[in-house]
Amino acid sequence: MITKQITAKNKGDKEIKELYESGFPKNEQIPWNDLMRLIDEMHLDFTTYYDAGTFVGLTILYPRPSFNWFWYFAVREELRNKGYGQEMLRMLMGKYKEQTIVFDMESHRQACDNIVQRRRRHEFYLRNGFRDTNVFRSYDNLEMTIMIIGEGTFTLQDWDDMTNELRQHWRWEDSM
Repeated sequence: MITKQITAKNKGDKEIKELYESGFPKNEQIPWNDLMRLIDEMHLDFTTYYDAGTFVGLTILYPRPSFNWFWYFAVREELRNKGYGQEMLRMLMGKYKEQTIVFDMESHRQACDNIVQRRRRHEFYLRNGFRDTNVFRSYDNLEMTIMIIGEGTFTLQDWDDMTNELRQHWRWEDSM
């Protein structure tokens, strides 16, 4: 698999934007134009993945001094369950192997319509070396669990510090 870095000047093609917009719930997305601005402003690592020229998926990570914040991870729906997600994650973890990575995901503990999907996603990350921090945040009745790989721990204060950094560059309310 090969990778390509996406920048604000090199936004990629329509397929990339479509996967981003279809791969995540609307209320968890940063609008595309805002995301393109933040790529340069916050030095985001926006990587796309290809197998024999076919677009497979994308990852977006915010590199930080104390730990890296893994924002988005998506594989094209028709290519899921074929090992691509694991390979993409392996490549990303290799790139940041000496650093800690954290991310939030919809909690597998919360009653919901997609509980099976959430549990499978949680198990996927556990199988690939992440651990559950048992730190949770709720937004608009959606509970998020925070996962980590690497050294150290992660606290609610770390979460608040990280999200306050984002708020210095972008607010959801400003894009509505």
